[in-house]
Amino acid sequence: MSAADFSRDLKVGVDVGGTNTDAVVLDRSDKILAWTKRPTSVDVAGGMRAALADVLARLGDDSGRVGRVMLGTTHATNAILQRRGLGRVAVIRIGAPATTAVPPLTTWPADLAEAVVAGSVIVEGGHFVDGWPIAPLDEAGVRRFLGSVAGRVDAVAVTGVFSPAVADQELAVAAMVAAELSPDLPVSMSHEIGALGLIERENATVLNAALYGAAGDVTNALTAVLADRGLDAAAFFAQNDGTLMSLDYAARYPVLTIGSGPANSIRGAAFLAGVEEAIVADVGGTSTDFGVLVRGFPRESALAVDIGGIRTNFRMPDILSVAVGGGTIVAGTKESPEVGPASVGYRIATEGLVFGGRTPTLTDAAVLAGRGEVGRVAPAQRSAKTRALLDAALVESDAMISAAVERMSLGRTDRPLVAVGGGAFLIPDVVAGAAEVLRPEHADVANAVGAAIALASGRWETLTPAGDGRRAAVDEACDMAVRRAVQAGADPESVSVVEITETPLSYLLEPMIRINVKAAGPLAAW
Repeated sequence: MSAADFSRDLKVGVDVGGTNTDAVVLDRSDKILAWTKRPTSVDVAGGMRAALADVLARLGDDSGRVGRVMLGTTHATNAILQRRGLGRVAVIRIGAPATTAVPPLTTWPADLAEAVVAGSVIVEGGHFVDGWPIAPLDEAGVRRFLGSVAGRVDAVAVTGVFSPAVADQELAVAAMVAAELSPDLPVSMSHEIGALGLIERENATVLNAALYGAAGDVTNALTAVLADRGLDAAAFFAQNDGTLMSLDYAARYPVLTIGSGPANSIRGAAFLAGVEEAIVADVGGTSTDFGVLVRGFPRESALAVDIGGIRTNFRMPDILSVAVGGGTIVAGTKESPEVGPASVGYRIATEGLVFGGRTPTLTDAAVLAGRGEVGRVAPAQRSAKTRALLDAALVESDAMISAAVERMSLGRTDRPLVAVGGGAFLIPDVVAGAAEVLRPEHADVANAVGAAIALASGRWETLTPAGDGRRAAVDEACDMAVRRAVQAGADPESVSVVEITETPLSYLLEPMIRINVKAAGPLAAW
């Protein structure tokens, strides 16, 4: 490594949330040198620019030492939820005659389908789970469809029946798109996006195609912000499993950024607390997100994930959201307190009792109980009736938190609970289902820390017959996962396989095994 490499030894983690944009600077040994919280802007770039300007100003002359910037953002999620900035997609399913009973995107909300879909078709082709073809690919049908959508699509989404096992027909369609329309037109292929289930995998593939433009907006914004600050730094995006990917990789798979916010919080919380196995509670203004860290990575959901009314099956962190936050409104009586789900959100600084407002919130209840010191008006000055209501509401809140922890712990009580986020003081010191409650320093910016410390990773999933060829199939899957991790930015010399899952599939003429491999490693040398 050259002397110039050593001179650029700082990294910046940025997390763009719905309310705040957080930024943190770490040195090569992961020591926090500066951090900030700034309001998130409508155009994304404004909030990033303000947060970066703040932490770089705190560095002074050392700002030139920044060599890497890692970004986690909810921009893709917001684009789906708000139906804005989405591209027009041509949807091709390779699966006739086997899958014609359920047309593509049947379960999509009408407004989202109208915003995204430029046309769809089911052509003959696809494979059985054991790899045998259902029918030859209808190449003429694909070309006819491509001709019908020429000039009015931003991307193409291709999904084949059991393509994670045999991807040749999807690859053939991608080649036809390049020949018939344009070699520059993005093609989203399902065998690279989701797991085996056809409908959920197709949904995720179409979303990925629809997000190419939105991903480009964020990529361009980040590039522009770095240029404005005069930073010649390598940039990375955080993805759903708490690891990183290069800008090029993120531009190809933007759907992988959707769950990066919760994943960053989980990873950052565990790093700050110094643990690898833990339950994490990220307490915001409206809700608390609970997640689980297993062997240093967020536990993934085993269920189909609903995003904006659409069921998908790509990897997402296992998150449980509970309507308990700093701005959660308290109502009812001391005998029957009502805790949420309504919240004053960012208006807590004007509407909460401790800030001189008129709305009782859980922040007021926690301050009254001595768990935090915020605001300027002591809740003890309120009427006995109000104090009794706040006390009862905190008991109800504690019960909701304990129930969530017990649900996420799956019966294990030996893991700590790490409390992070601006409302972390709501978490009691003793929580059923957790061995202890940890409150690390810099907990307010755990999400940005999680982005800054993340590794790069890759994953590969396939099917193989059980028997003599199983070992070779596992080795090939490991090689593919390592290659994808390197594509995402991992150091080829340090990347390794961190997880191998083999699942036997039943009720087949020939026994089959589903193989899922994850590889991860530190980013390539600075």
